[in-house]
Amino acid sequence: MELMVNGSPVALTSDRDTPLLTALRDELGLTGTRFGCGQGLCGACFVDVDGTVVPACQTPVWQVEGASVTTVEGLSRDGEPHPVQQAVLDRQAAQCGFCISGVLVRAAALLRDEPDADADRVAEALDRNLCRCGTHRRIVEAVLTAREHA
Repeated sequence: MELMVNGSPVALTSDRDTPLLTALRDELGLTGTRFGCGQGLCGACFVDVDGTVVPACQTPVWQVEGASVTTVEGLSRDGEPHPVQQAVLDRQAAQCGFCISGVLVRAAALLRDEPDADADRVAEALDRNLCRCGTHRRIVEAVLTAREHA
């Protein structure tokens, strides 16, 4: 099964019903995307598939055949962090870091699609990303900071 992952063509050998999350982590070694709830509810496993953010734990690999998948590892370009990644670092918006990969993917997609998103829209867009550390406010502030550079 062939697809693009972070801008590079890959051929997966996983069973067609294997969750994309499993193929990314186990077959491709892309461990930035995390397993959280396994039900697509927490946001830890979010990836961008052809411009739509989806839970990789609930997306079978057959569903992404021929698609372009971007994981948290694919957000940076030429060794430079994506503006959202840099803003999260600068604002110390991640505490434990478990949820942050899905947050970064969702926030990057939001700024791509809505570069003028305000704080309310950012909070709404990140509503499905659960953070138990309670850093949501700092994350929203970091995304707003990144708007200027995205």
